[in-house]
Amino acid sequence: MQDFFVRALLGGVGVALITGPIGCFILWRRMVVFGAALSHSALLGVVLGLGLGIGVTPGALIVCVAVALAFLALSRDGRVSEDAVLNIVAHAALALGLIALTLLSSITGELLGFLFGDILAVSAGDLLWIWGGGAAVLAVLIAIWRPLLTMTVHEELAAVEGLPVAALRITFMLLVSVVTAVALKIVGALLIIALLVIPAAAARRLSTTPETMAVTAAGAGVVSVVVGLWSSLWWDLPASPAIVLAATLLFAFSLAAGRPLKTF
Repeated sequence: MQDFFVRALLGGVGVALITGPIGCFILWRRMVVFGAALSHSALLGVVLGLGLGIGVTPGALIVCVAVALAFLALSRDGRVSEDAVLNIVAHAALALGLIALTLLSSITGELLGFLFGDILAVSAGDLLWIWGGGAAVLAVLIAIWRPLLTMTVHEELAAVEGLPVAALRITFMLLVSVVTAVALKIVGALLIIALLVIPAAAARRLSTTPETMAVTAAGAGVVSVVVGLWSSLWWDLPASPAIVLAATLLFAFSLAAGRPLKTF
């Protein structure tokens, strides 16, 4: 087996193990629009990373965190809905990315790979970001799992019980930002939200508890990566879209095979 294919497998599996549990909370908390906004904003991070020579993942991480913090700051103004704030921030970042791209025309070819994913080009350095960042995200998620779950079920009751609701919300948004940044090279900015949502949606119909849903979502993501990569190898398909299509087929199977988790 070629080294590039092994690295692609390792990178894809590493991303799937993170996106599964995080994607569950995105569904439970109805934050799909937030995830989509971050993925669109990642374009500016790509241009920033390539233009400044700091690397795509650090550039995407900086922009995703900045977008999340900007959303939190602007959403405190009750005169504008959260969906409107998300769209304003995301499209502003996207516009800045496109403007910066016109000033750095030499990176246009590289940019296409980050828009649609280039998992077969994953390097050893990318694997460090994916597995290191993924381990950190999972460690934090495990640490805040119970209070975050309580807040997801009933935010007002969680606040009454003394849970740090605002801190938990900020922490989770930052976790989504990190996941978006490290997943960028695997499926691309335009497909990140698919890997966050589809395996979790499939797992929702095959699980009876939040914990089993998180584990099942991670497993569904891993299966999607393996099937998608092997399909791309055998039938000469683009790898990242093949992974998303494999996840979609798993979701279709779950519609016939299971019942949705009723808790959320």
